[in-house]
Amino acid sequence: MRFSAFDTSLWFATAVAPVATPALNERLEADVCVVGGGYTGLATALELACRGLNVVLLEAEEIGFGGSGRNAGHCTPTFHHHSIPQIRQMLGPVYGERLIARQTGANAVVAQYIARYNIDCEWQQNGYLMAAHTPSAMARLVLKTDEYNAVGQRIRLLDRDEACALTGSQRFHGGWFHPAAGHLNPLGYARGLARAVVQEGGRVFSRSAVCNVARQGGRWQVNTSNGSVLADKVIFATGAYSRLGWPGLDQTFRIQKVFVAATEPLPVSVRQQVLPLNTTTHDGRGDIFVYKYNAEGRIVASMFPMGRRGRDMAFTHQVMSERLHWLHPQIAKSVRWDYFWMGELDMQRKTIPRLYGLAPGVVALTGLAGRGVPTGSMLGGILADWATDVPAAELALNIEPIRAAPAYMSVAPSLALRYYRWRDNRAARHDGVELPPYH
Repeated sequence: MRFSAFDTSLWFATAVAPVATPALNERLEADVCVVGGGYTGLATALELACRGLNVVLLEAEEIGFGGSGRNAGHCTPTFHHHSIPQIRQMLGPVYGERLIARQTGANAVVAQYIARYNIDCEWQQNGYLMAAHTPSAMARLVLKTDEYNAVGQRIRLLDRDEACALTGSQRFHGGWFHPAAGHLNPLGYARGLARAVVQEGGRVFSRSAVCNVARQGGRWQVNTSNGSVLADKVIFATGAYSRLGWPGLDQTFRIQKVFVAATEPLPVSVRQQVLPLNTTTHDGRGDIFVYKYNAEGRIVASMFPMGRRGRDMAFTHQVMSERLHWLHPQIAKSVRWDYFWMGELDMQRKTIPRLYGLAPGVVALTGLAGRGVPTGSMLGGILADWATDVPAAELALNIEPIRAAPAYMSVAPSLALRYYRWRDNRAARHDGVELPPYH
């Protein structure tokens, strides 16, 4: 599969330089071979190296090439689609509670990595606002507040005046505020994790795509075009960018594209009025518009492609400019968008991470589905637990047999977006609220 261009993003232009990671051109031995140089693979390799294991990480392209280097940079330790009670219902009381604890505590893992290894990645922990785009939307946010606070979070429900003060927008009727959320330069964070792995004694190789994995005695030989790693255990952490390393792994999900764009740097006078505390903001609609600043004062905003949006660049810039101006008249409709890039999400039905047992001593994990920064970071601890022989019954994820994503997942995400847009438009009309441009 051809993936979207990587070097067109704001992050590629501004992230700190990567640590040297040569291509593998020799035969190595390791306790664990990790395949995939994104957050999940890097955090796993880091945890294993810190536990004293001999770990080798192989990346097909360069560190952070996948979603870890091209996402929007939001770090919000919540579940992307399901409520807390739904997570318990899907996974049962044991695995449900374990995953809830790991996910809601994931930002502490991110902050700890950044502090411990002095990772230069524009880290800002100024919170996340999910706005109420209509008065009736507040009812769902009240319920969401209660659910997350019941598991130890410190969520605040904001009224209209508080949401306006936090964002500078008169369009919001209140909001759900998570104070522990943050944002960062995602490629800078990935490169910092790679540097940390090397610092802890792990070996990291890029431009080293895995061709296949074969049993070699009681161990596994992970082969690339010019080298191999003989390991006791193998972990595939390739997510949406899975290729040929293990048969069927790339069929466990369906690709959903997302795009991110960054404006020109905005004047200080505007930034004092729009997101004055540099909070990540979600406009509350199911057809999402999420935005925040980078270190240069650019608005970085993300949306999903739909129809012409995401394909026709002039139209896409127009949609984003008018949405931003509608939310914040302080920003001119003529604002310039300097960067535009695409990424791929590994969507599957449950929209939570799935841990697959591929063979004795081999596992894979896919399904981050849009919560990559916190989720990928915390998954390293779970996979390191598996690799260090924590009993399966004690892991925070249940090990499942590999299975292909159902065929309907090829269309379900786009149909869901259209449903959410219809639902939100209906609610706005019912509440007598003005609809945004291109609704």
